[in-house]
Parts: sequence; C-alpha cells; structure tokens
Amino acid sequence: MPCPDLSAPDQSSTDRSSIPEDARDVMSEGDISRALRRIGHEILERNKGSEGLVLLGIPSRGVPLARRLAACIEEVEGAAVPVGELDITLHRDDLRRNPVRTAHRSRIPAGGIDDQVVVLVDDVLYSGRTIRAALDALSELGRPRAVRLAVLVDRGHRELPIRADHVGKNLPTSSAERVHVRVAEVDGLDVVRISGGDAR
Repeated sequence: MPCPDLSAPDQSSTDRSSIPEDARDVMSEGDISRALRRIGHEILERNKGSEGLVLLGIPSRGVPLARRLAACIEEVEGAAVPVGELDITLHRDDLRRNPVRTAHRSRIPAGGIDDQVVVLVDDVLYSGRTIRAALDALSELGRPRAVRLAVLVDRGHRELPIRADHVGKNLPTSSAERVHVRVAEVDGLDVVRISGGDAR
C-alpha cells in the first residue's frame, strides 16, 4: 500500500518536456512508492524519530516527493513533519548562461529551520550543482543543526563533493543519457525512464 499522498497538484512546474520514444522504464509507480517508504524509514532511524525534522523539497518534483515522504513518516510516527520548498533559482551557477528560469517562492514552515535537522529532497542527483545552490539558499534562511539529502535517483557523474544520505535508486548512467522523472502531482503518472546513450 503506497504512503498516503497529502499534496495538491503542483501547478508551478514548467518542465513538461516529452520523453523520447526510445526511453525505457527503470522505476515503476510501485518502485517509487517502495523507495520513498524505505527512505522515510531511513530518515526516522537516523534521526531517532521525527522530532526536530524539517523536509524541504527542491522545485519542481522534489516538492511532491518531500510531501510524500512526510506522509510516510507521519504514517509511521503518528505525528506530522513540517514540509516546505526551497527556491534555488538565484543561487545557480549557470544563471549567466541560462538566465531565463521559472522562479519559485521558498516556503519555509512556520517554525523555521534554526537548530532543526533539514532534509533536502530532490528527484535526481547528478553533478551536485543543484544541491550546492540549495545549501547556499538555505544559509540565507537560518542555521540548521544538520542538513541531509534524500534523492529518488542518484545517477552519478558528480562534479562537486556532494553525496546523498538517502537514495531511492542508484542508477549508473553515461553522460549521454537522460533520466526522466515523472510524478503524478506534476505529470499525471509516476515513472522514472532513461533515454539516449548506447542501446542496451
């Protein structure tokens, strides 16, 4: 049984690009649900419960994933975990090359993040530059006791010394391949697909 989905559809996403026909499925709806449930348990185990936890999703698909993780944790603990979203647009290091980006508003839970354990949630970990930008954005909002990272997919190819604490699936890829994460709240379905690269 999947964790309950307590989120409304995220209408802020503009990344609705079509997936190439040659793409192959690497995670189904069930796989995603099981991965999030496992990550939720890992977060609770490492934190020794839900006390002091704050989940911050990175737009766009990290936000519904964070909400689902919070629902999984609440299902186990019986207590709600604060969830928010962290805009990283102005902290990206490629703004000069790609200046036109959809800005999202950071929504930090009312209790703030000072002295809390913040878990950043994203769909795919690749070069690490998105997470570096997220850490910069977070530093302007408060001083957490600790910051951890949960991602649905880690595809490798890191360019910065950043590692995820919680990973749904390690997916070795070539740099020529693309990973497509789709979630029901944004795209109407849950699936992870990969395209490009050499046929296998």
